[in-house]
Amino acid sequence: MRELFDEVYGQAGLDPEEAVRKSTRGPQRKRFYTQAGMAETPEGFAITLDGKTVRTPSRQPLALPERSIAEAIVAEWQAQQDTINPTTMPLTRLANSVIDAVGDNVQGVTEDIVKYFGTDLLFYRAGHPKELVAREAESWDPVLFWAAEDFGAHFILAEGIIHVQQPATAIAAARATLPQDSWIVAALHLVTTITGSALLAVALLRGRLDADQVWAAAHVDEDWNIEHWGVDEEVAHRRAAKQVDFRAAASVVQALAPRSG
Repeated sequence: MRELFDEVYGQAGLDPEEAVRKSTRGPQRKRFYTQAGMAETPEGFAITLDGKTVRTPSRQPLALPERSIAEAIVAEWQAQQDTINPTTMPLTRLANSVIDAVGDNVQGVTEDIVKYFGTDLLFYRAGHPKELVAREAESWDPVLFWAAEDFGAHFILAEGIIHVQQPATAIAAARATLPQDSWIVAALHLVTTITGSALLAVALLRGRLDADQVWAAAHVDEDWNIEHWGVDEEVAHRRAAKQVDFRAAASVVQALAPRSG
């Protein structure tokens, strides 16, 4: 069991694309258990297989801070068929990452999120065509206005991809919205890296946007291109894989957000 997730997710575990790439290497393991379940323990809601506690790659108990998250992970294990496919177990992979890699490095993961406040997707706008310009503004401007009004982060917009230095005061104000809870920080990191926007991640955390709205906002440009040029199958496959991980991370954010203060 430990080796399975060592191979598929490794110790860092915060890159969903790398997780998918690793999952294609080597044969999948056969399902070796009958029943997945959970048990309340001092560490939290521990995942069990035939009554035995599941361990992370570093041999720590796979225990969750919230019952709803544990129930969802039990469902992931129970849904496995003859073989175990970790790409269909995004919450398990995220939990392994939090327990093994993020718990002792919350500050480092937080700083990685903060970097996006300087280069956020929402800052860089198309210059043309006007339909796309309008669509970006409709989807992204309300989030920027909210950030300015709700926590005093006033960012600068740019046209194209030329880097614009954001005010240190805006970055500091946005940074102050991030909690110190390792589970929420890890989930926010995954939302941020998948969408390219830490502001969208904070909007999800604060309840300004729901998961569907965040996903749509992150794909305004891509969806516009699809409408006009059609679907690229390879891109569509990568997007579907990312969406699986995004929804898992978003569910963790939404389950634990009230605890973030």
